[in-house]
Amino acid sequence: MSKIEFSNQLVYLEGMLTNFALKLTANRDDANDLVQDTFLSALMHREQFQESSNLKAWTFTIMKNTFINNYRKNKRYKTTFDSTRDLFFLAQNKVHVNADPESTLREKEINAAIDNLDREYKVPFKMYHQGYKYKEISDMLGLNIGTVKSRIFCTRKKLADSLDGYI
Repeated sequence: MSKIEFSNQLVYLEGMLTNFALKLTANRDDANDLVQDTFLSALMHREQFQESSNLKAWTFTIMKNTFINNYRKNKRYKTTFDSTRDLFFLAQNKVHVNADPESTLREKEINAAIDNLDREYKVPFKMYHQGYKYKEISDMLGLNIGTVKSRIFCTRKKLADSLDGYI
């Protein structure tokens, strides 16, 4: 399939892709951005498309995967949309809640228990709770993915034992 035929078929799918994007995002602007990202990705990876396969299914899969990846990235960074007049994006690192003294003390005790762990257990555990996936932790620390999962599991068990009164 030539580049022109490929592009024409993508343009033909634009309306269907836009409808699907609206179902995923529930927002017209986000849907348009998602369609644009899908077109860009499809054009960049055109050589990976096999002519005997279904272009519509291939582009819809690209869109779904792009949406999921964007969702995960936004969740990791906890980005929220501020609907003020200027339309700024805000990154919220922590939720500020008026905590009572007892919960503040418990939080300090839990953090102290985490800090008392060996570094080989503490680091993967903290990374996991910061939003990193097992594979990302594995790559960053140069460990097997099974080792990362095992250390996080063992850390949970150790914390459960040391913080017996909180469960």
